[in-house]
Formats: sequence, C-alpha cells, structure tokens
Amino acid sequence: MELSSHIDRLHRQAMTVNAHFDLTFDLANKRDRGRQDVIKTDYLPGFQKSRFDLIVSSIYIHQYFLPEMGLRKALDQISYLLRELDEMSPHLKLCRSSADIHQAHQTGRTGIMLSFEGVEPLQNDIQLLRIFYELGLRGVGLTWSRRNYAGDGCFFKPVREGAKGGLTPFGVEVVQNAETLGMVVDVSHLNDEGFWDVIDIVQQPIIASHSNCRAKVDTMRNLTDHQIEAIAKTGGVIGMNGISAFTGNTDASQPRLQAADLVDHVDHIVKIAGIAHVGMGFDFCDGFQNFLTAPENIDAYDVIDGHENLHQFTAALIDRGYSDEDILRILGGNFMRVLEGIL
Repeated sequence: MELSSHIDRLHRQAMTVNAHFDLTFDLANKRDRGRQDVIKTDYLPGFQKSRFDLIVSSIYIHQYFLPEMGLRKALDQISYLLRELDEMSPHLKLCRSSADIHQAHQTGRTGIMLSFEGVEPLQNDIQLLRIFYELGLRGVGLTWSRRNYAGDGCFFKPVREGAKGGLTPFGVEVVQNAETLGMVVDVSHLNDEGFWDVIDIVQQPIIASHSNCRAKVDTMRNLTDHQIEAIAKTGGVIGMNGISAFTGNTDASQPRLQAADLVDHVDHIVKIAGIAHVGMGFDFCDGFQNFLTAPENIDAYDVIDGHENLHQFTAALIDRGYSDEDILRILGGNFMRVLEGIL
C-alpha cells in the first residue's frame, strides 16, 4: 500500500510523456473498418489511469501503401484524429506548443502531439513539411526501418542489402527546415550513417524517441554508447522502448521480460550520459493484430502492459533506487525540457 501511494504521488506530480506511440496509425486502421470512438474506448482509460500528460502520436505508413498512397494515408490519419479530438475535447487536446501541453495538464486533459515516423508522406517535396507543420506535426522522425528519400533506416535484424547510405541532400534539407520551423528531430530508426550526419547538422537538441542500448541488446534499432553520448551533447533525450525485442533476451525458454529489464537500459544511459537524457517512448505494440495494423511482424511483446500499467515501470525505478526527483525527470521532465526549448 505504501508503494502504491508513493507511485500515485509521483504520477500526480509528474508531467508524464510517452514520446512514441502509433496511435493515429491504429486509429485510422480501425475507423477505416467502421469503428467509432476508438480513443475513448481503447486508449483513454489507460491514459487517464496513469495520468499521461502527453502522448506523441506517430504518423507511420505501412509498406503496403507506399509509395503512391503515403501522403493520402498520412492525411487520413490526421483527419481521423481531429475528428476524435472534436468528439472528446473535454479529455484530449492537440498540442502544437509546450504551452498547449501545460494547458492540457492544467485542465486535466491528455495532450496529443503529432510526429512523423518516417517522412514518406513528403516523398521528395520539401514544401509539404510546412503543410504538415501547419496541421500540427511537431516531430520529425526521418526514417522508419527502410530507405526513403531522406536516408536509410536500420533493419530490425540483419538482411542482405547493398551499400548503406547516410542522409541524402533531401534528408539534409528536411533536418534544416525542421529546425527552422521549430520541430523536434528524431533519430530512432535511422541507420548509423544517417545518425552521424544528423549530429553534424543539428543546432538544437535531438531525441531518439523510442530506442534502447545496443550494449544491452545488439540490434541496429538500439543506440551505441557513442550515439548515446552524442545525443546527450546536443541536450537531447532517449525514450525507453518497451518492446521485448529491443529490451532483452526473448528466447521462449527464458522468463518473460518485465519492467526491471527495461530499467537496465535506463541504468546504462544514466551511466553513459547522466539522468538528464533518459525518458519514455514505450512504442506499445500489443493489440496491433494483422499486417495492416502491426508495423512489423517481429516476435515481440510489451514488457510493460500498456499505458494503464505505467506503475510497473515507476515501481521498478523506485526499486532500483532512483530518487523521486530523478523519476520525475524520467517520467517526462527531461522530454519537457527539450520541448519547451523548441516548441
């Protein structure tokens, strides 16, 4: 009971941020098939139970729809979100600025901020970035785990491929324009070559919205120690990815991974870069059932059981000996520092 009260007190104090969730992707898929009130039914109870102040909703386009339908599907996702926000304005708010996030918090609403997970909807037209900015996008993840006009993504598992590339001239233009507009550059899913190109270009903090530590799990989707240090030098933040494939050994013969295994990655980042550079980007995947809903068919599960069970992560941080002040930074204070400096 004492632990439960401690966790509840922390969640009440925190500005709680999940820096990556495929909300609009799942929303559009379900509304395309006739569902209504998707956020109200499937997600709002979890957001409210754990007192999430901000959910960064990624605009992700499945390979099935590319290249011809990338722009249309992105606009559909935003349209569906706006419709649900209109229907649920007492509970949700589209956030275009840090002031909007604070206003949502003060009025008891969950803020939603839009971000690209791959700039495929732009194709190679830089003018469209400003249009998406006006529609509310404030984050730019340059790639998903594939090649696009901006650069090369990193694969989940080794595959046979040709020569890897970093950012293209268009990718450089996207980064520069994003910073000029006041958007957050996100390097999750970008390959190593492109990552270092971003580091050479950026003038403001960057984030890896949902990436863990390669020293703990050797996948290209996770960050090397040098990359963690580089993000920290920009003043940026790394969001812990709660998908098991990026958290630990998922061999069926091993015990199911839990929040404590994700805190191992928190420990590593704190050791490498300090407490100011770690946050949450859980990338929950449970419930995405088929090839048009699941971003990738990987053998994985969520090590934390959805937004409603944030207490599992918070309890693991307390058990590991993190102070209340440090936990508040991990729950969202660090990401809010970056957002307040850019938005």
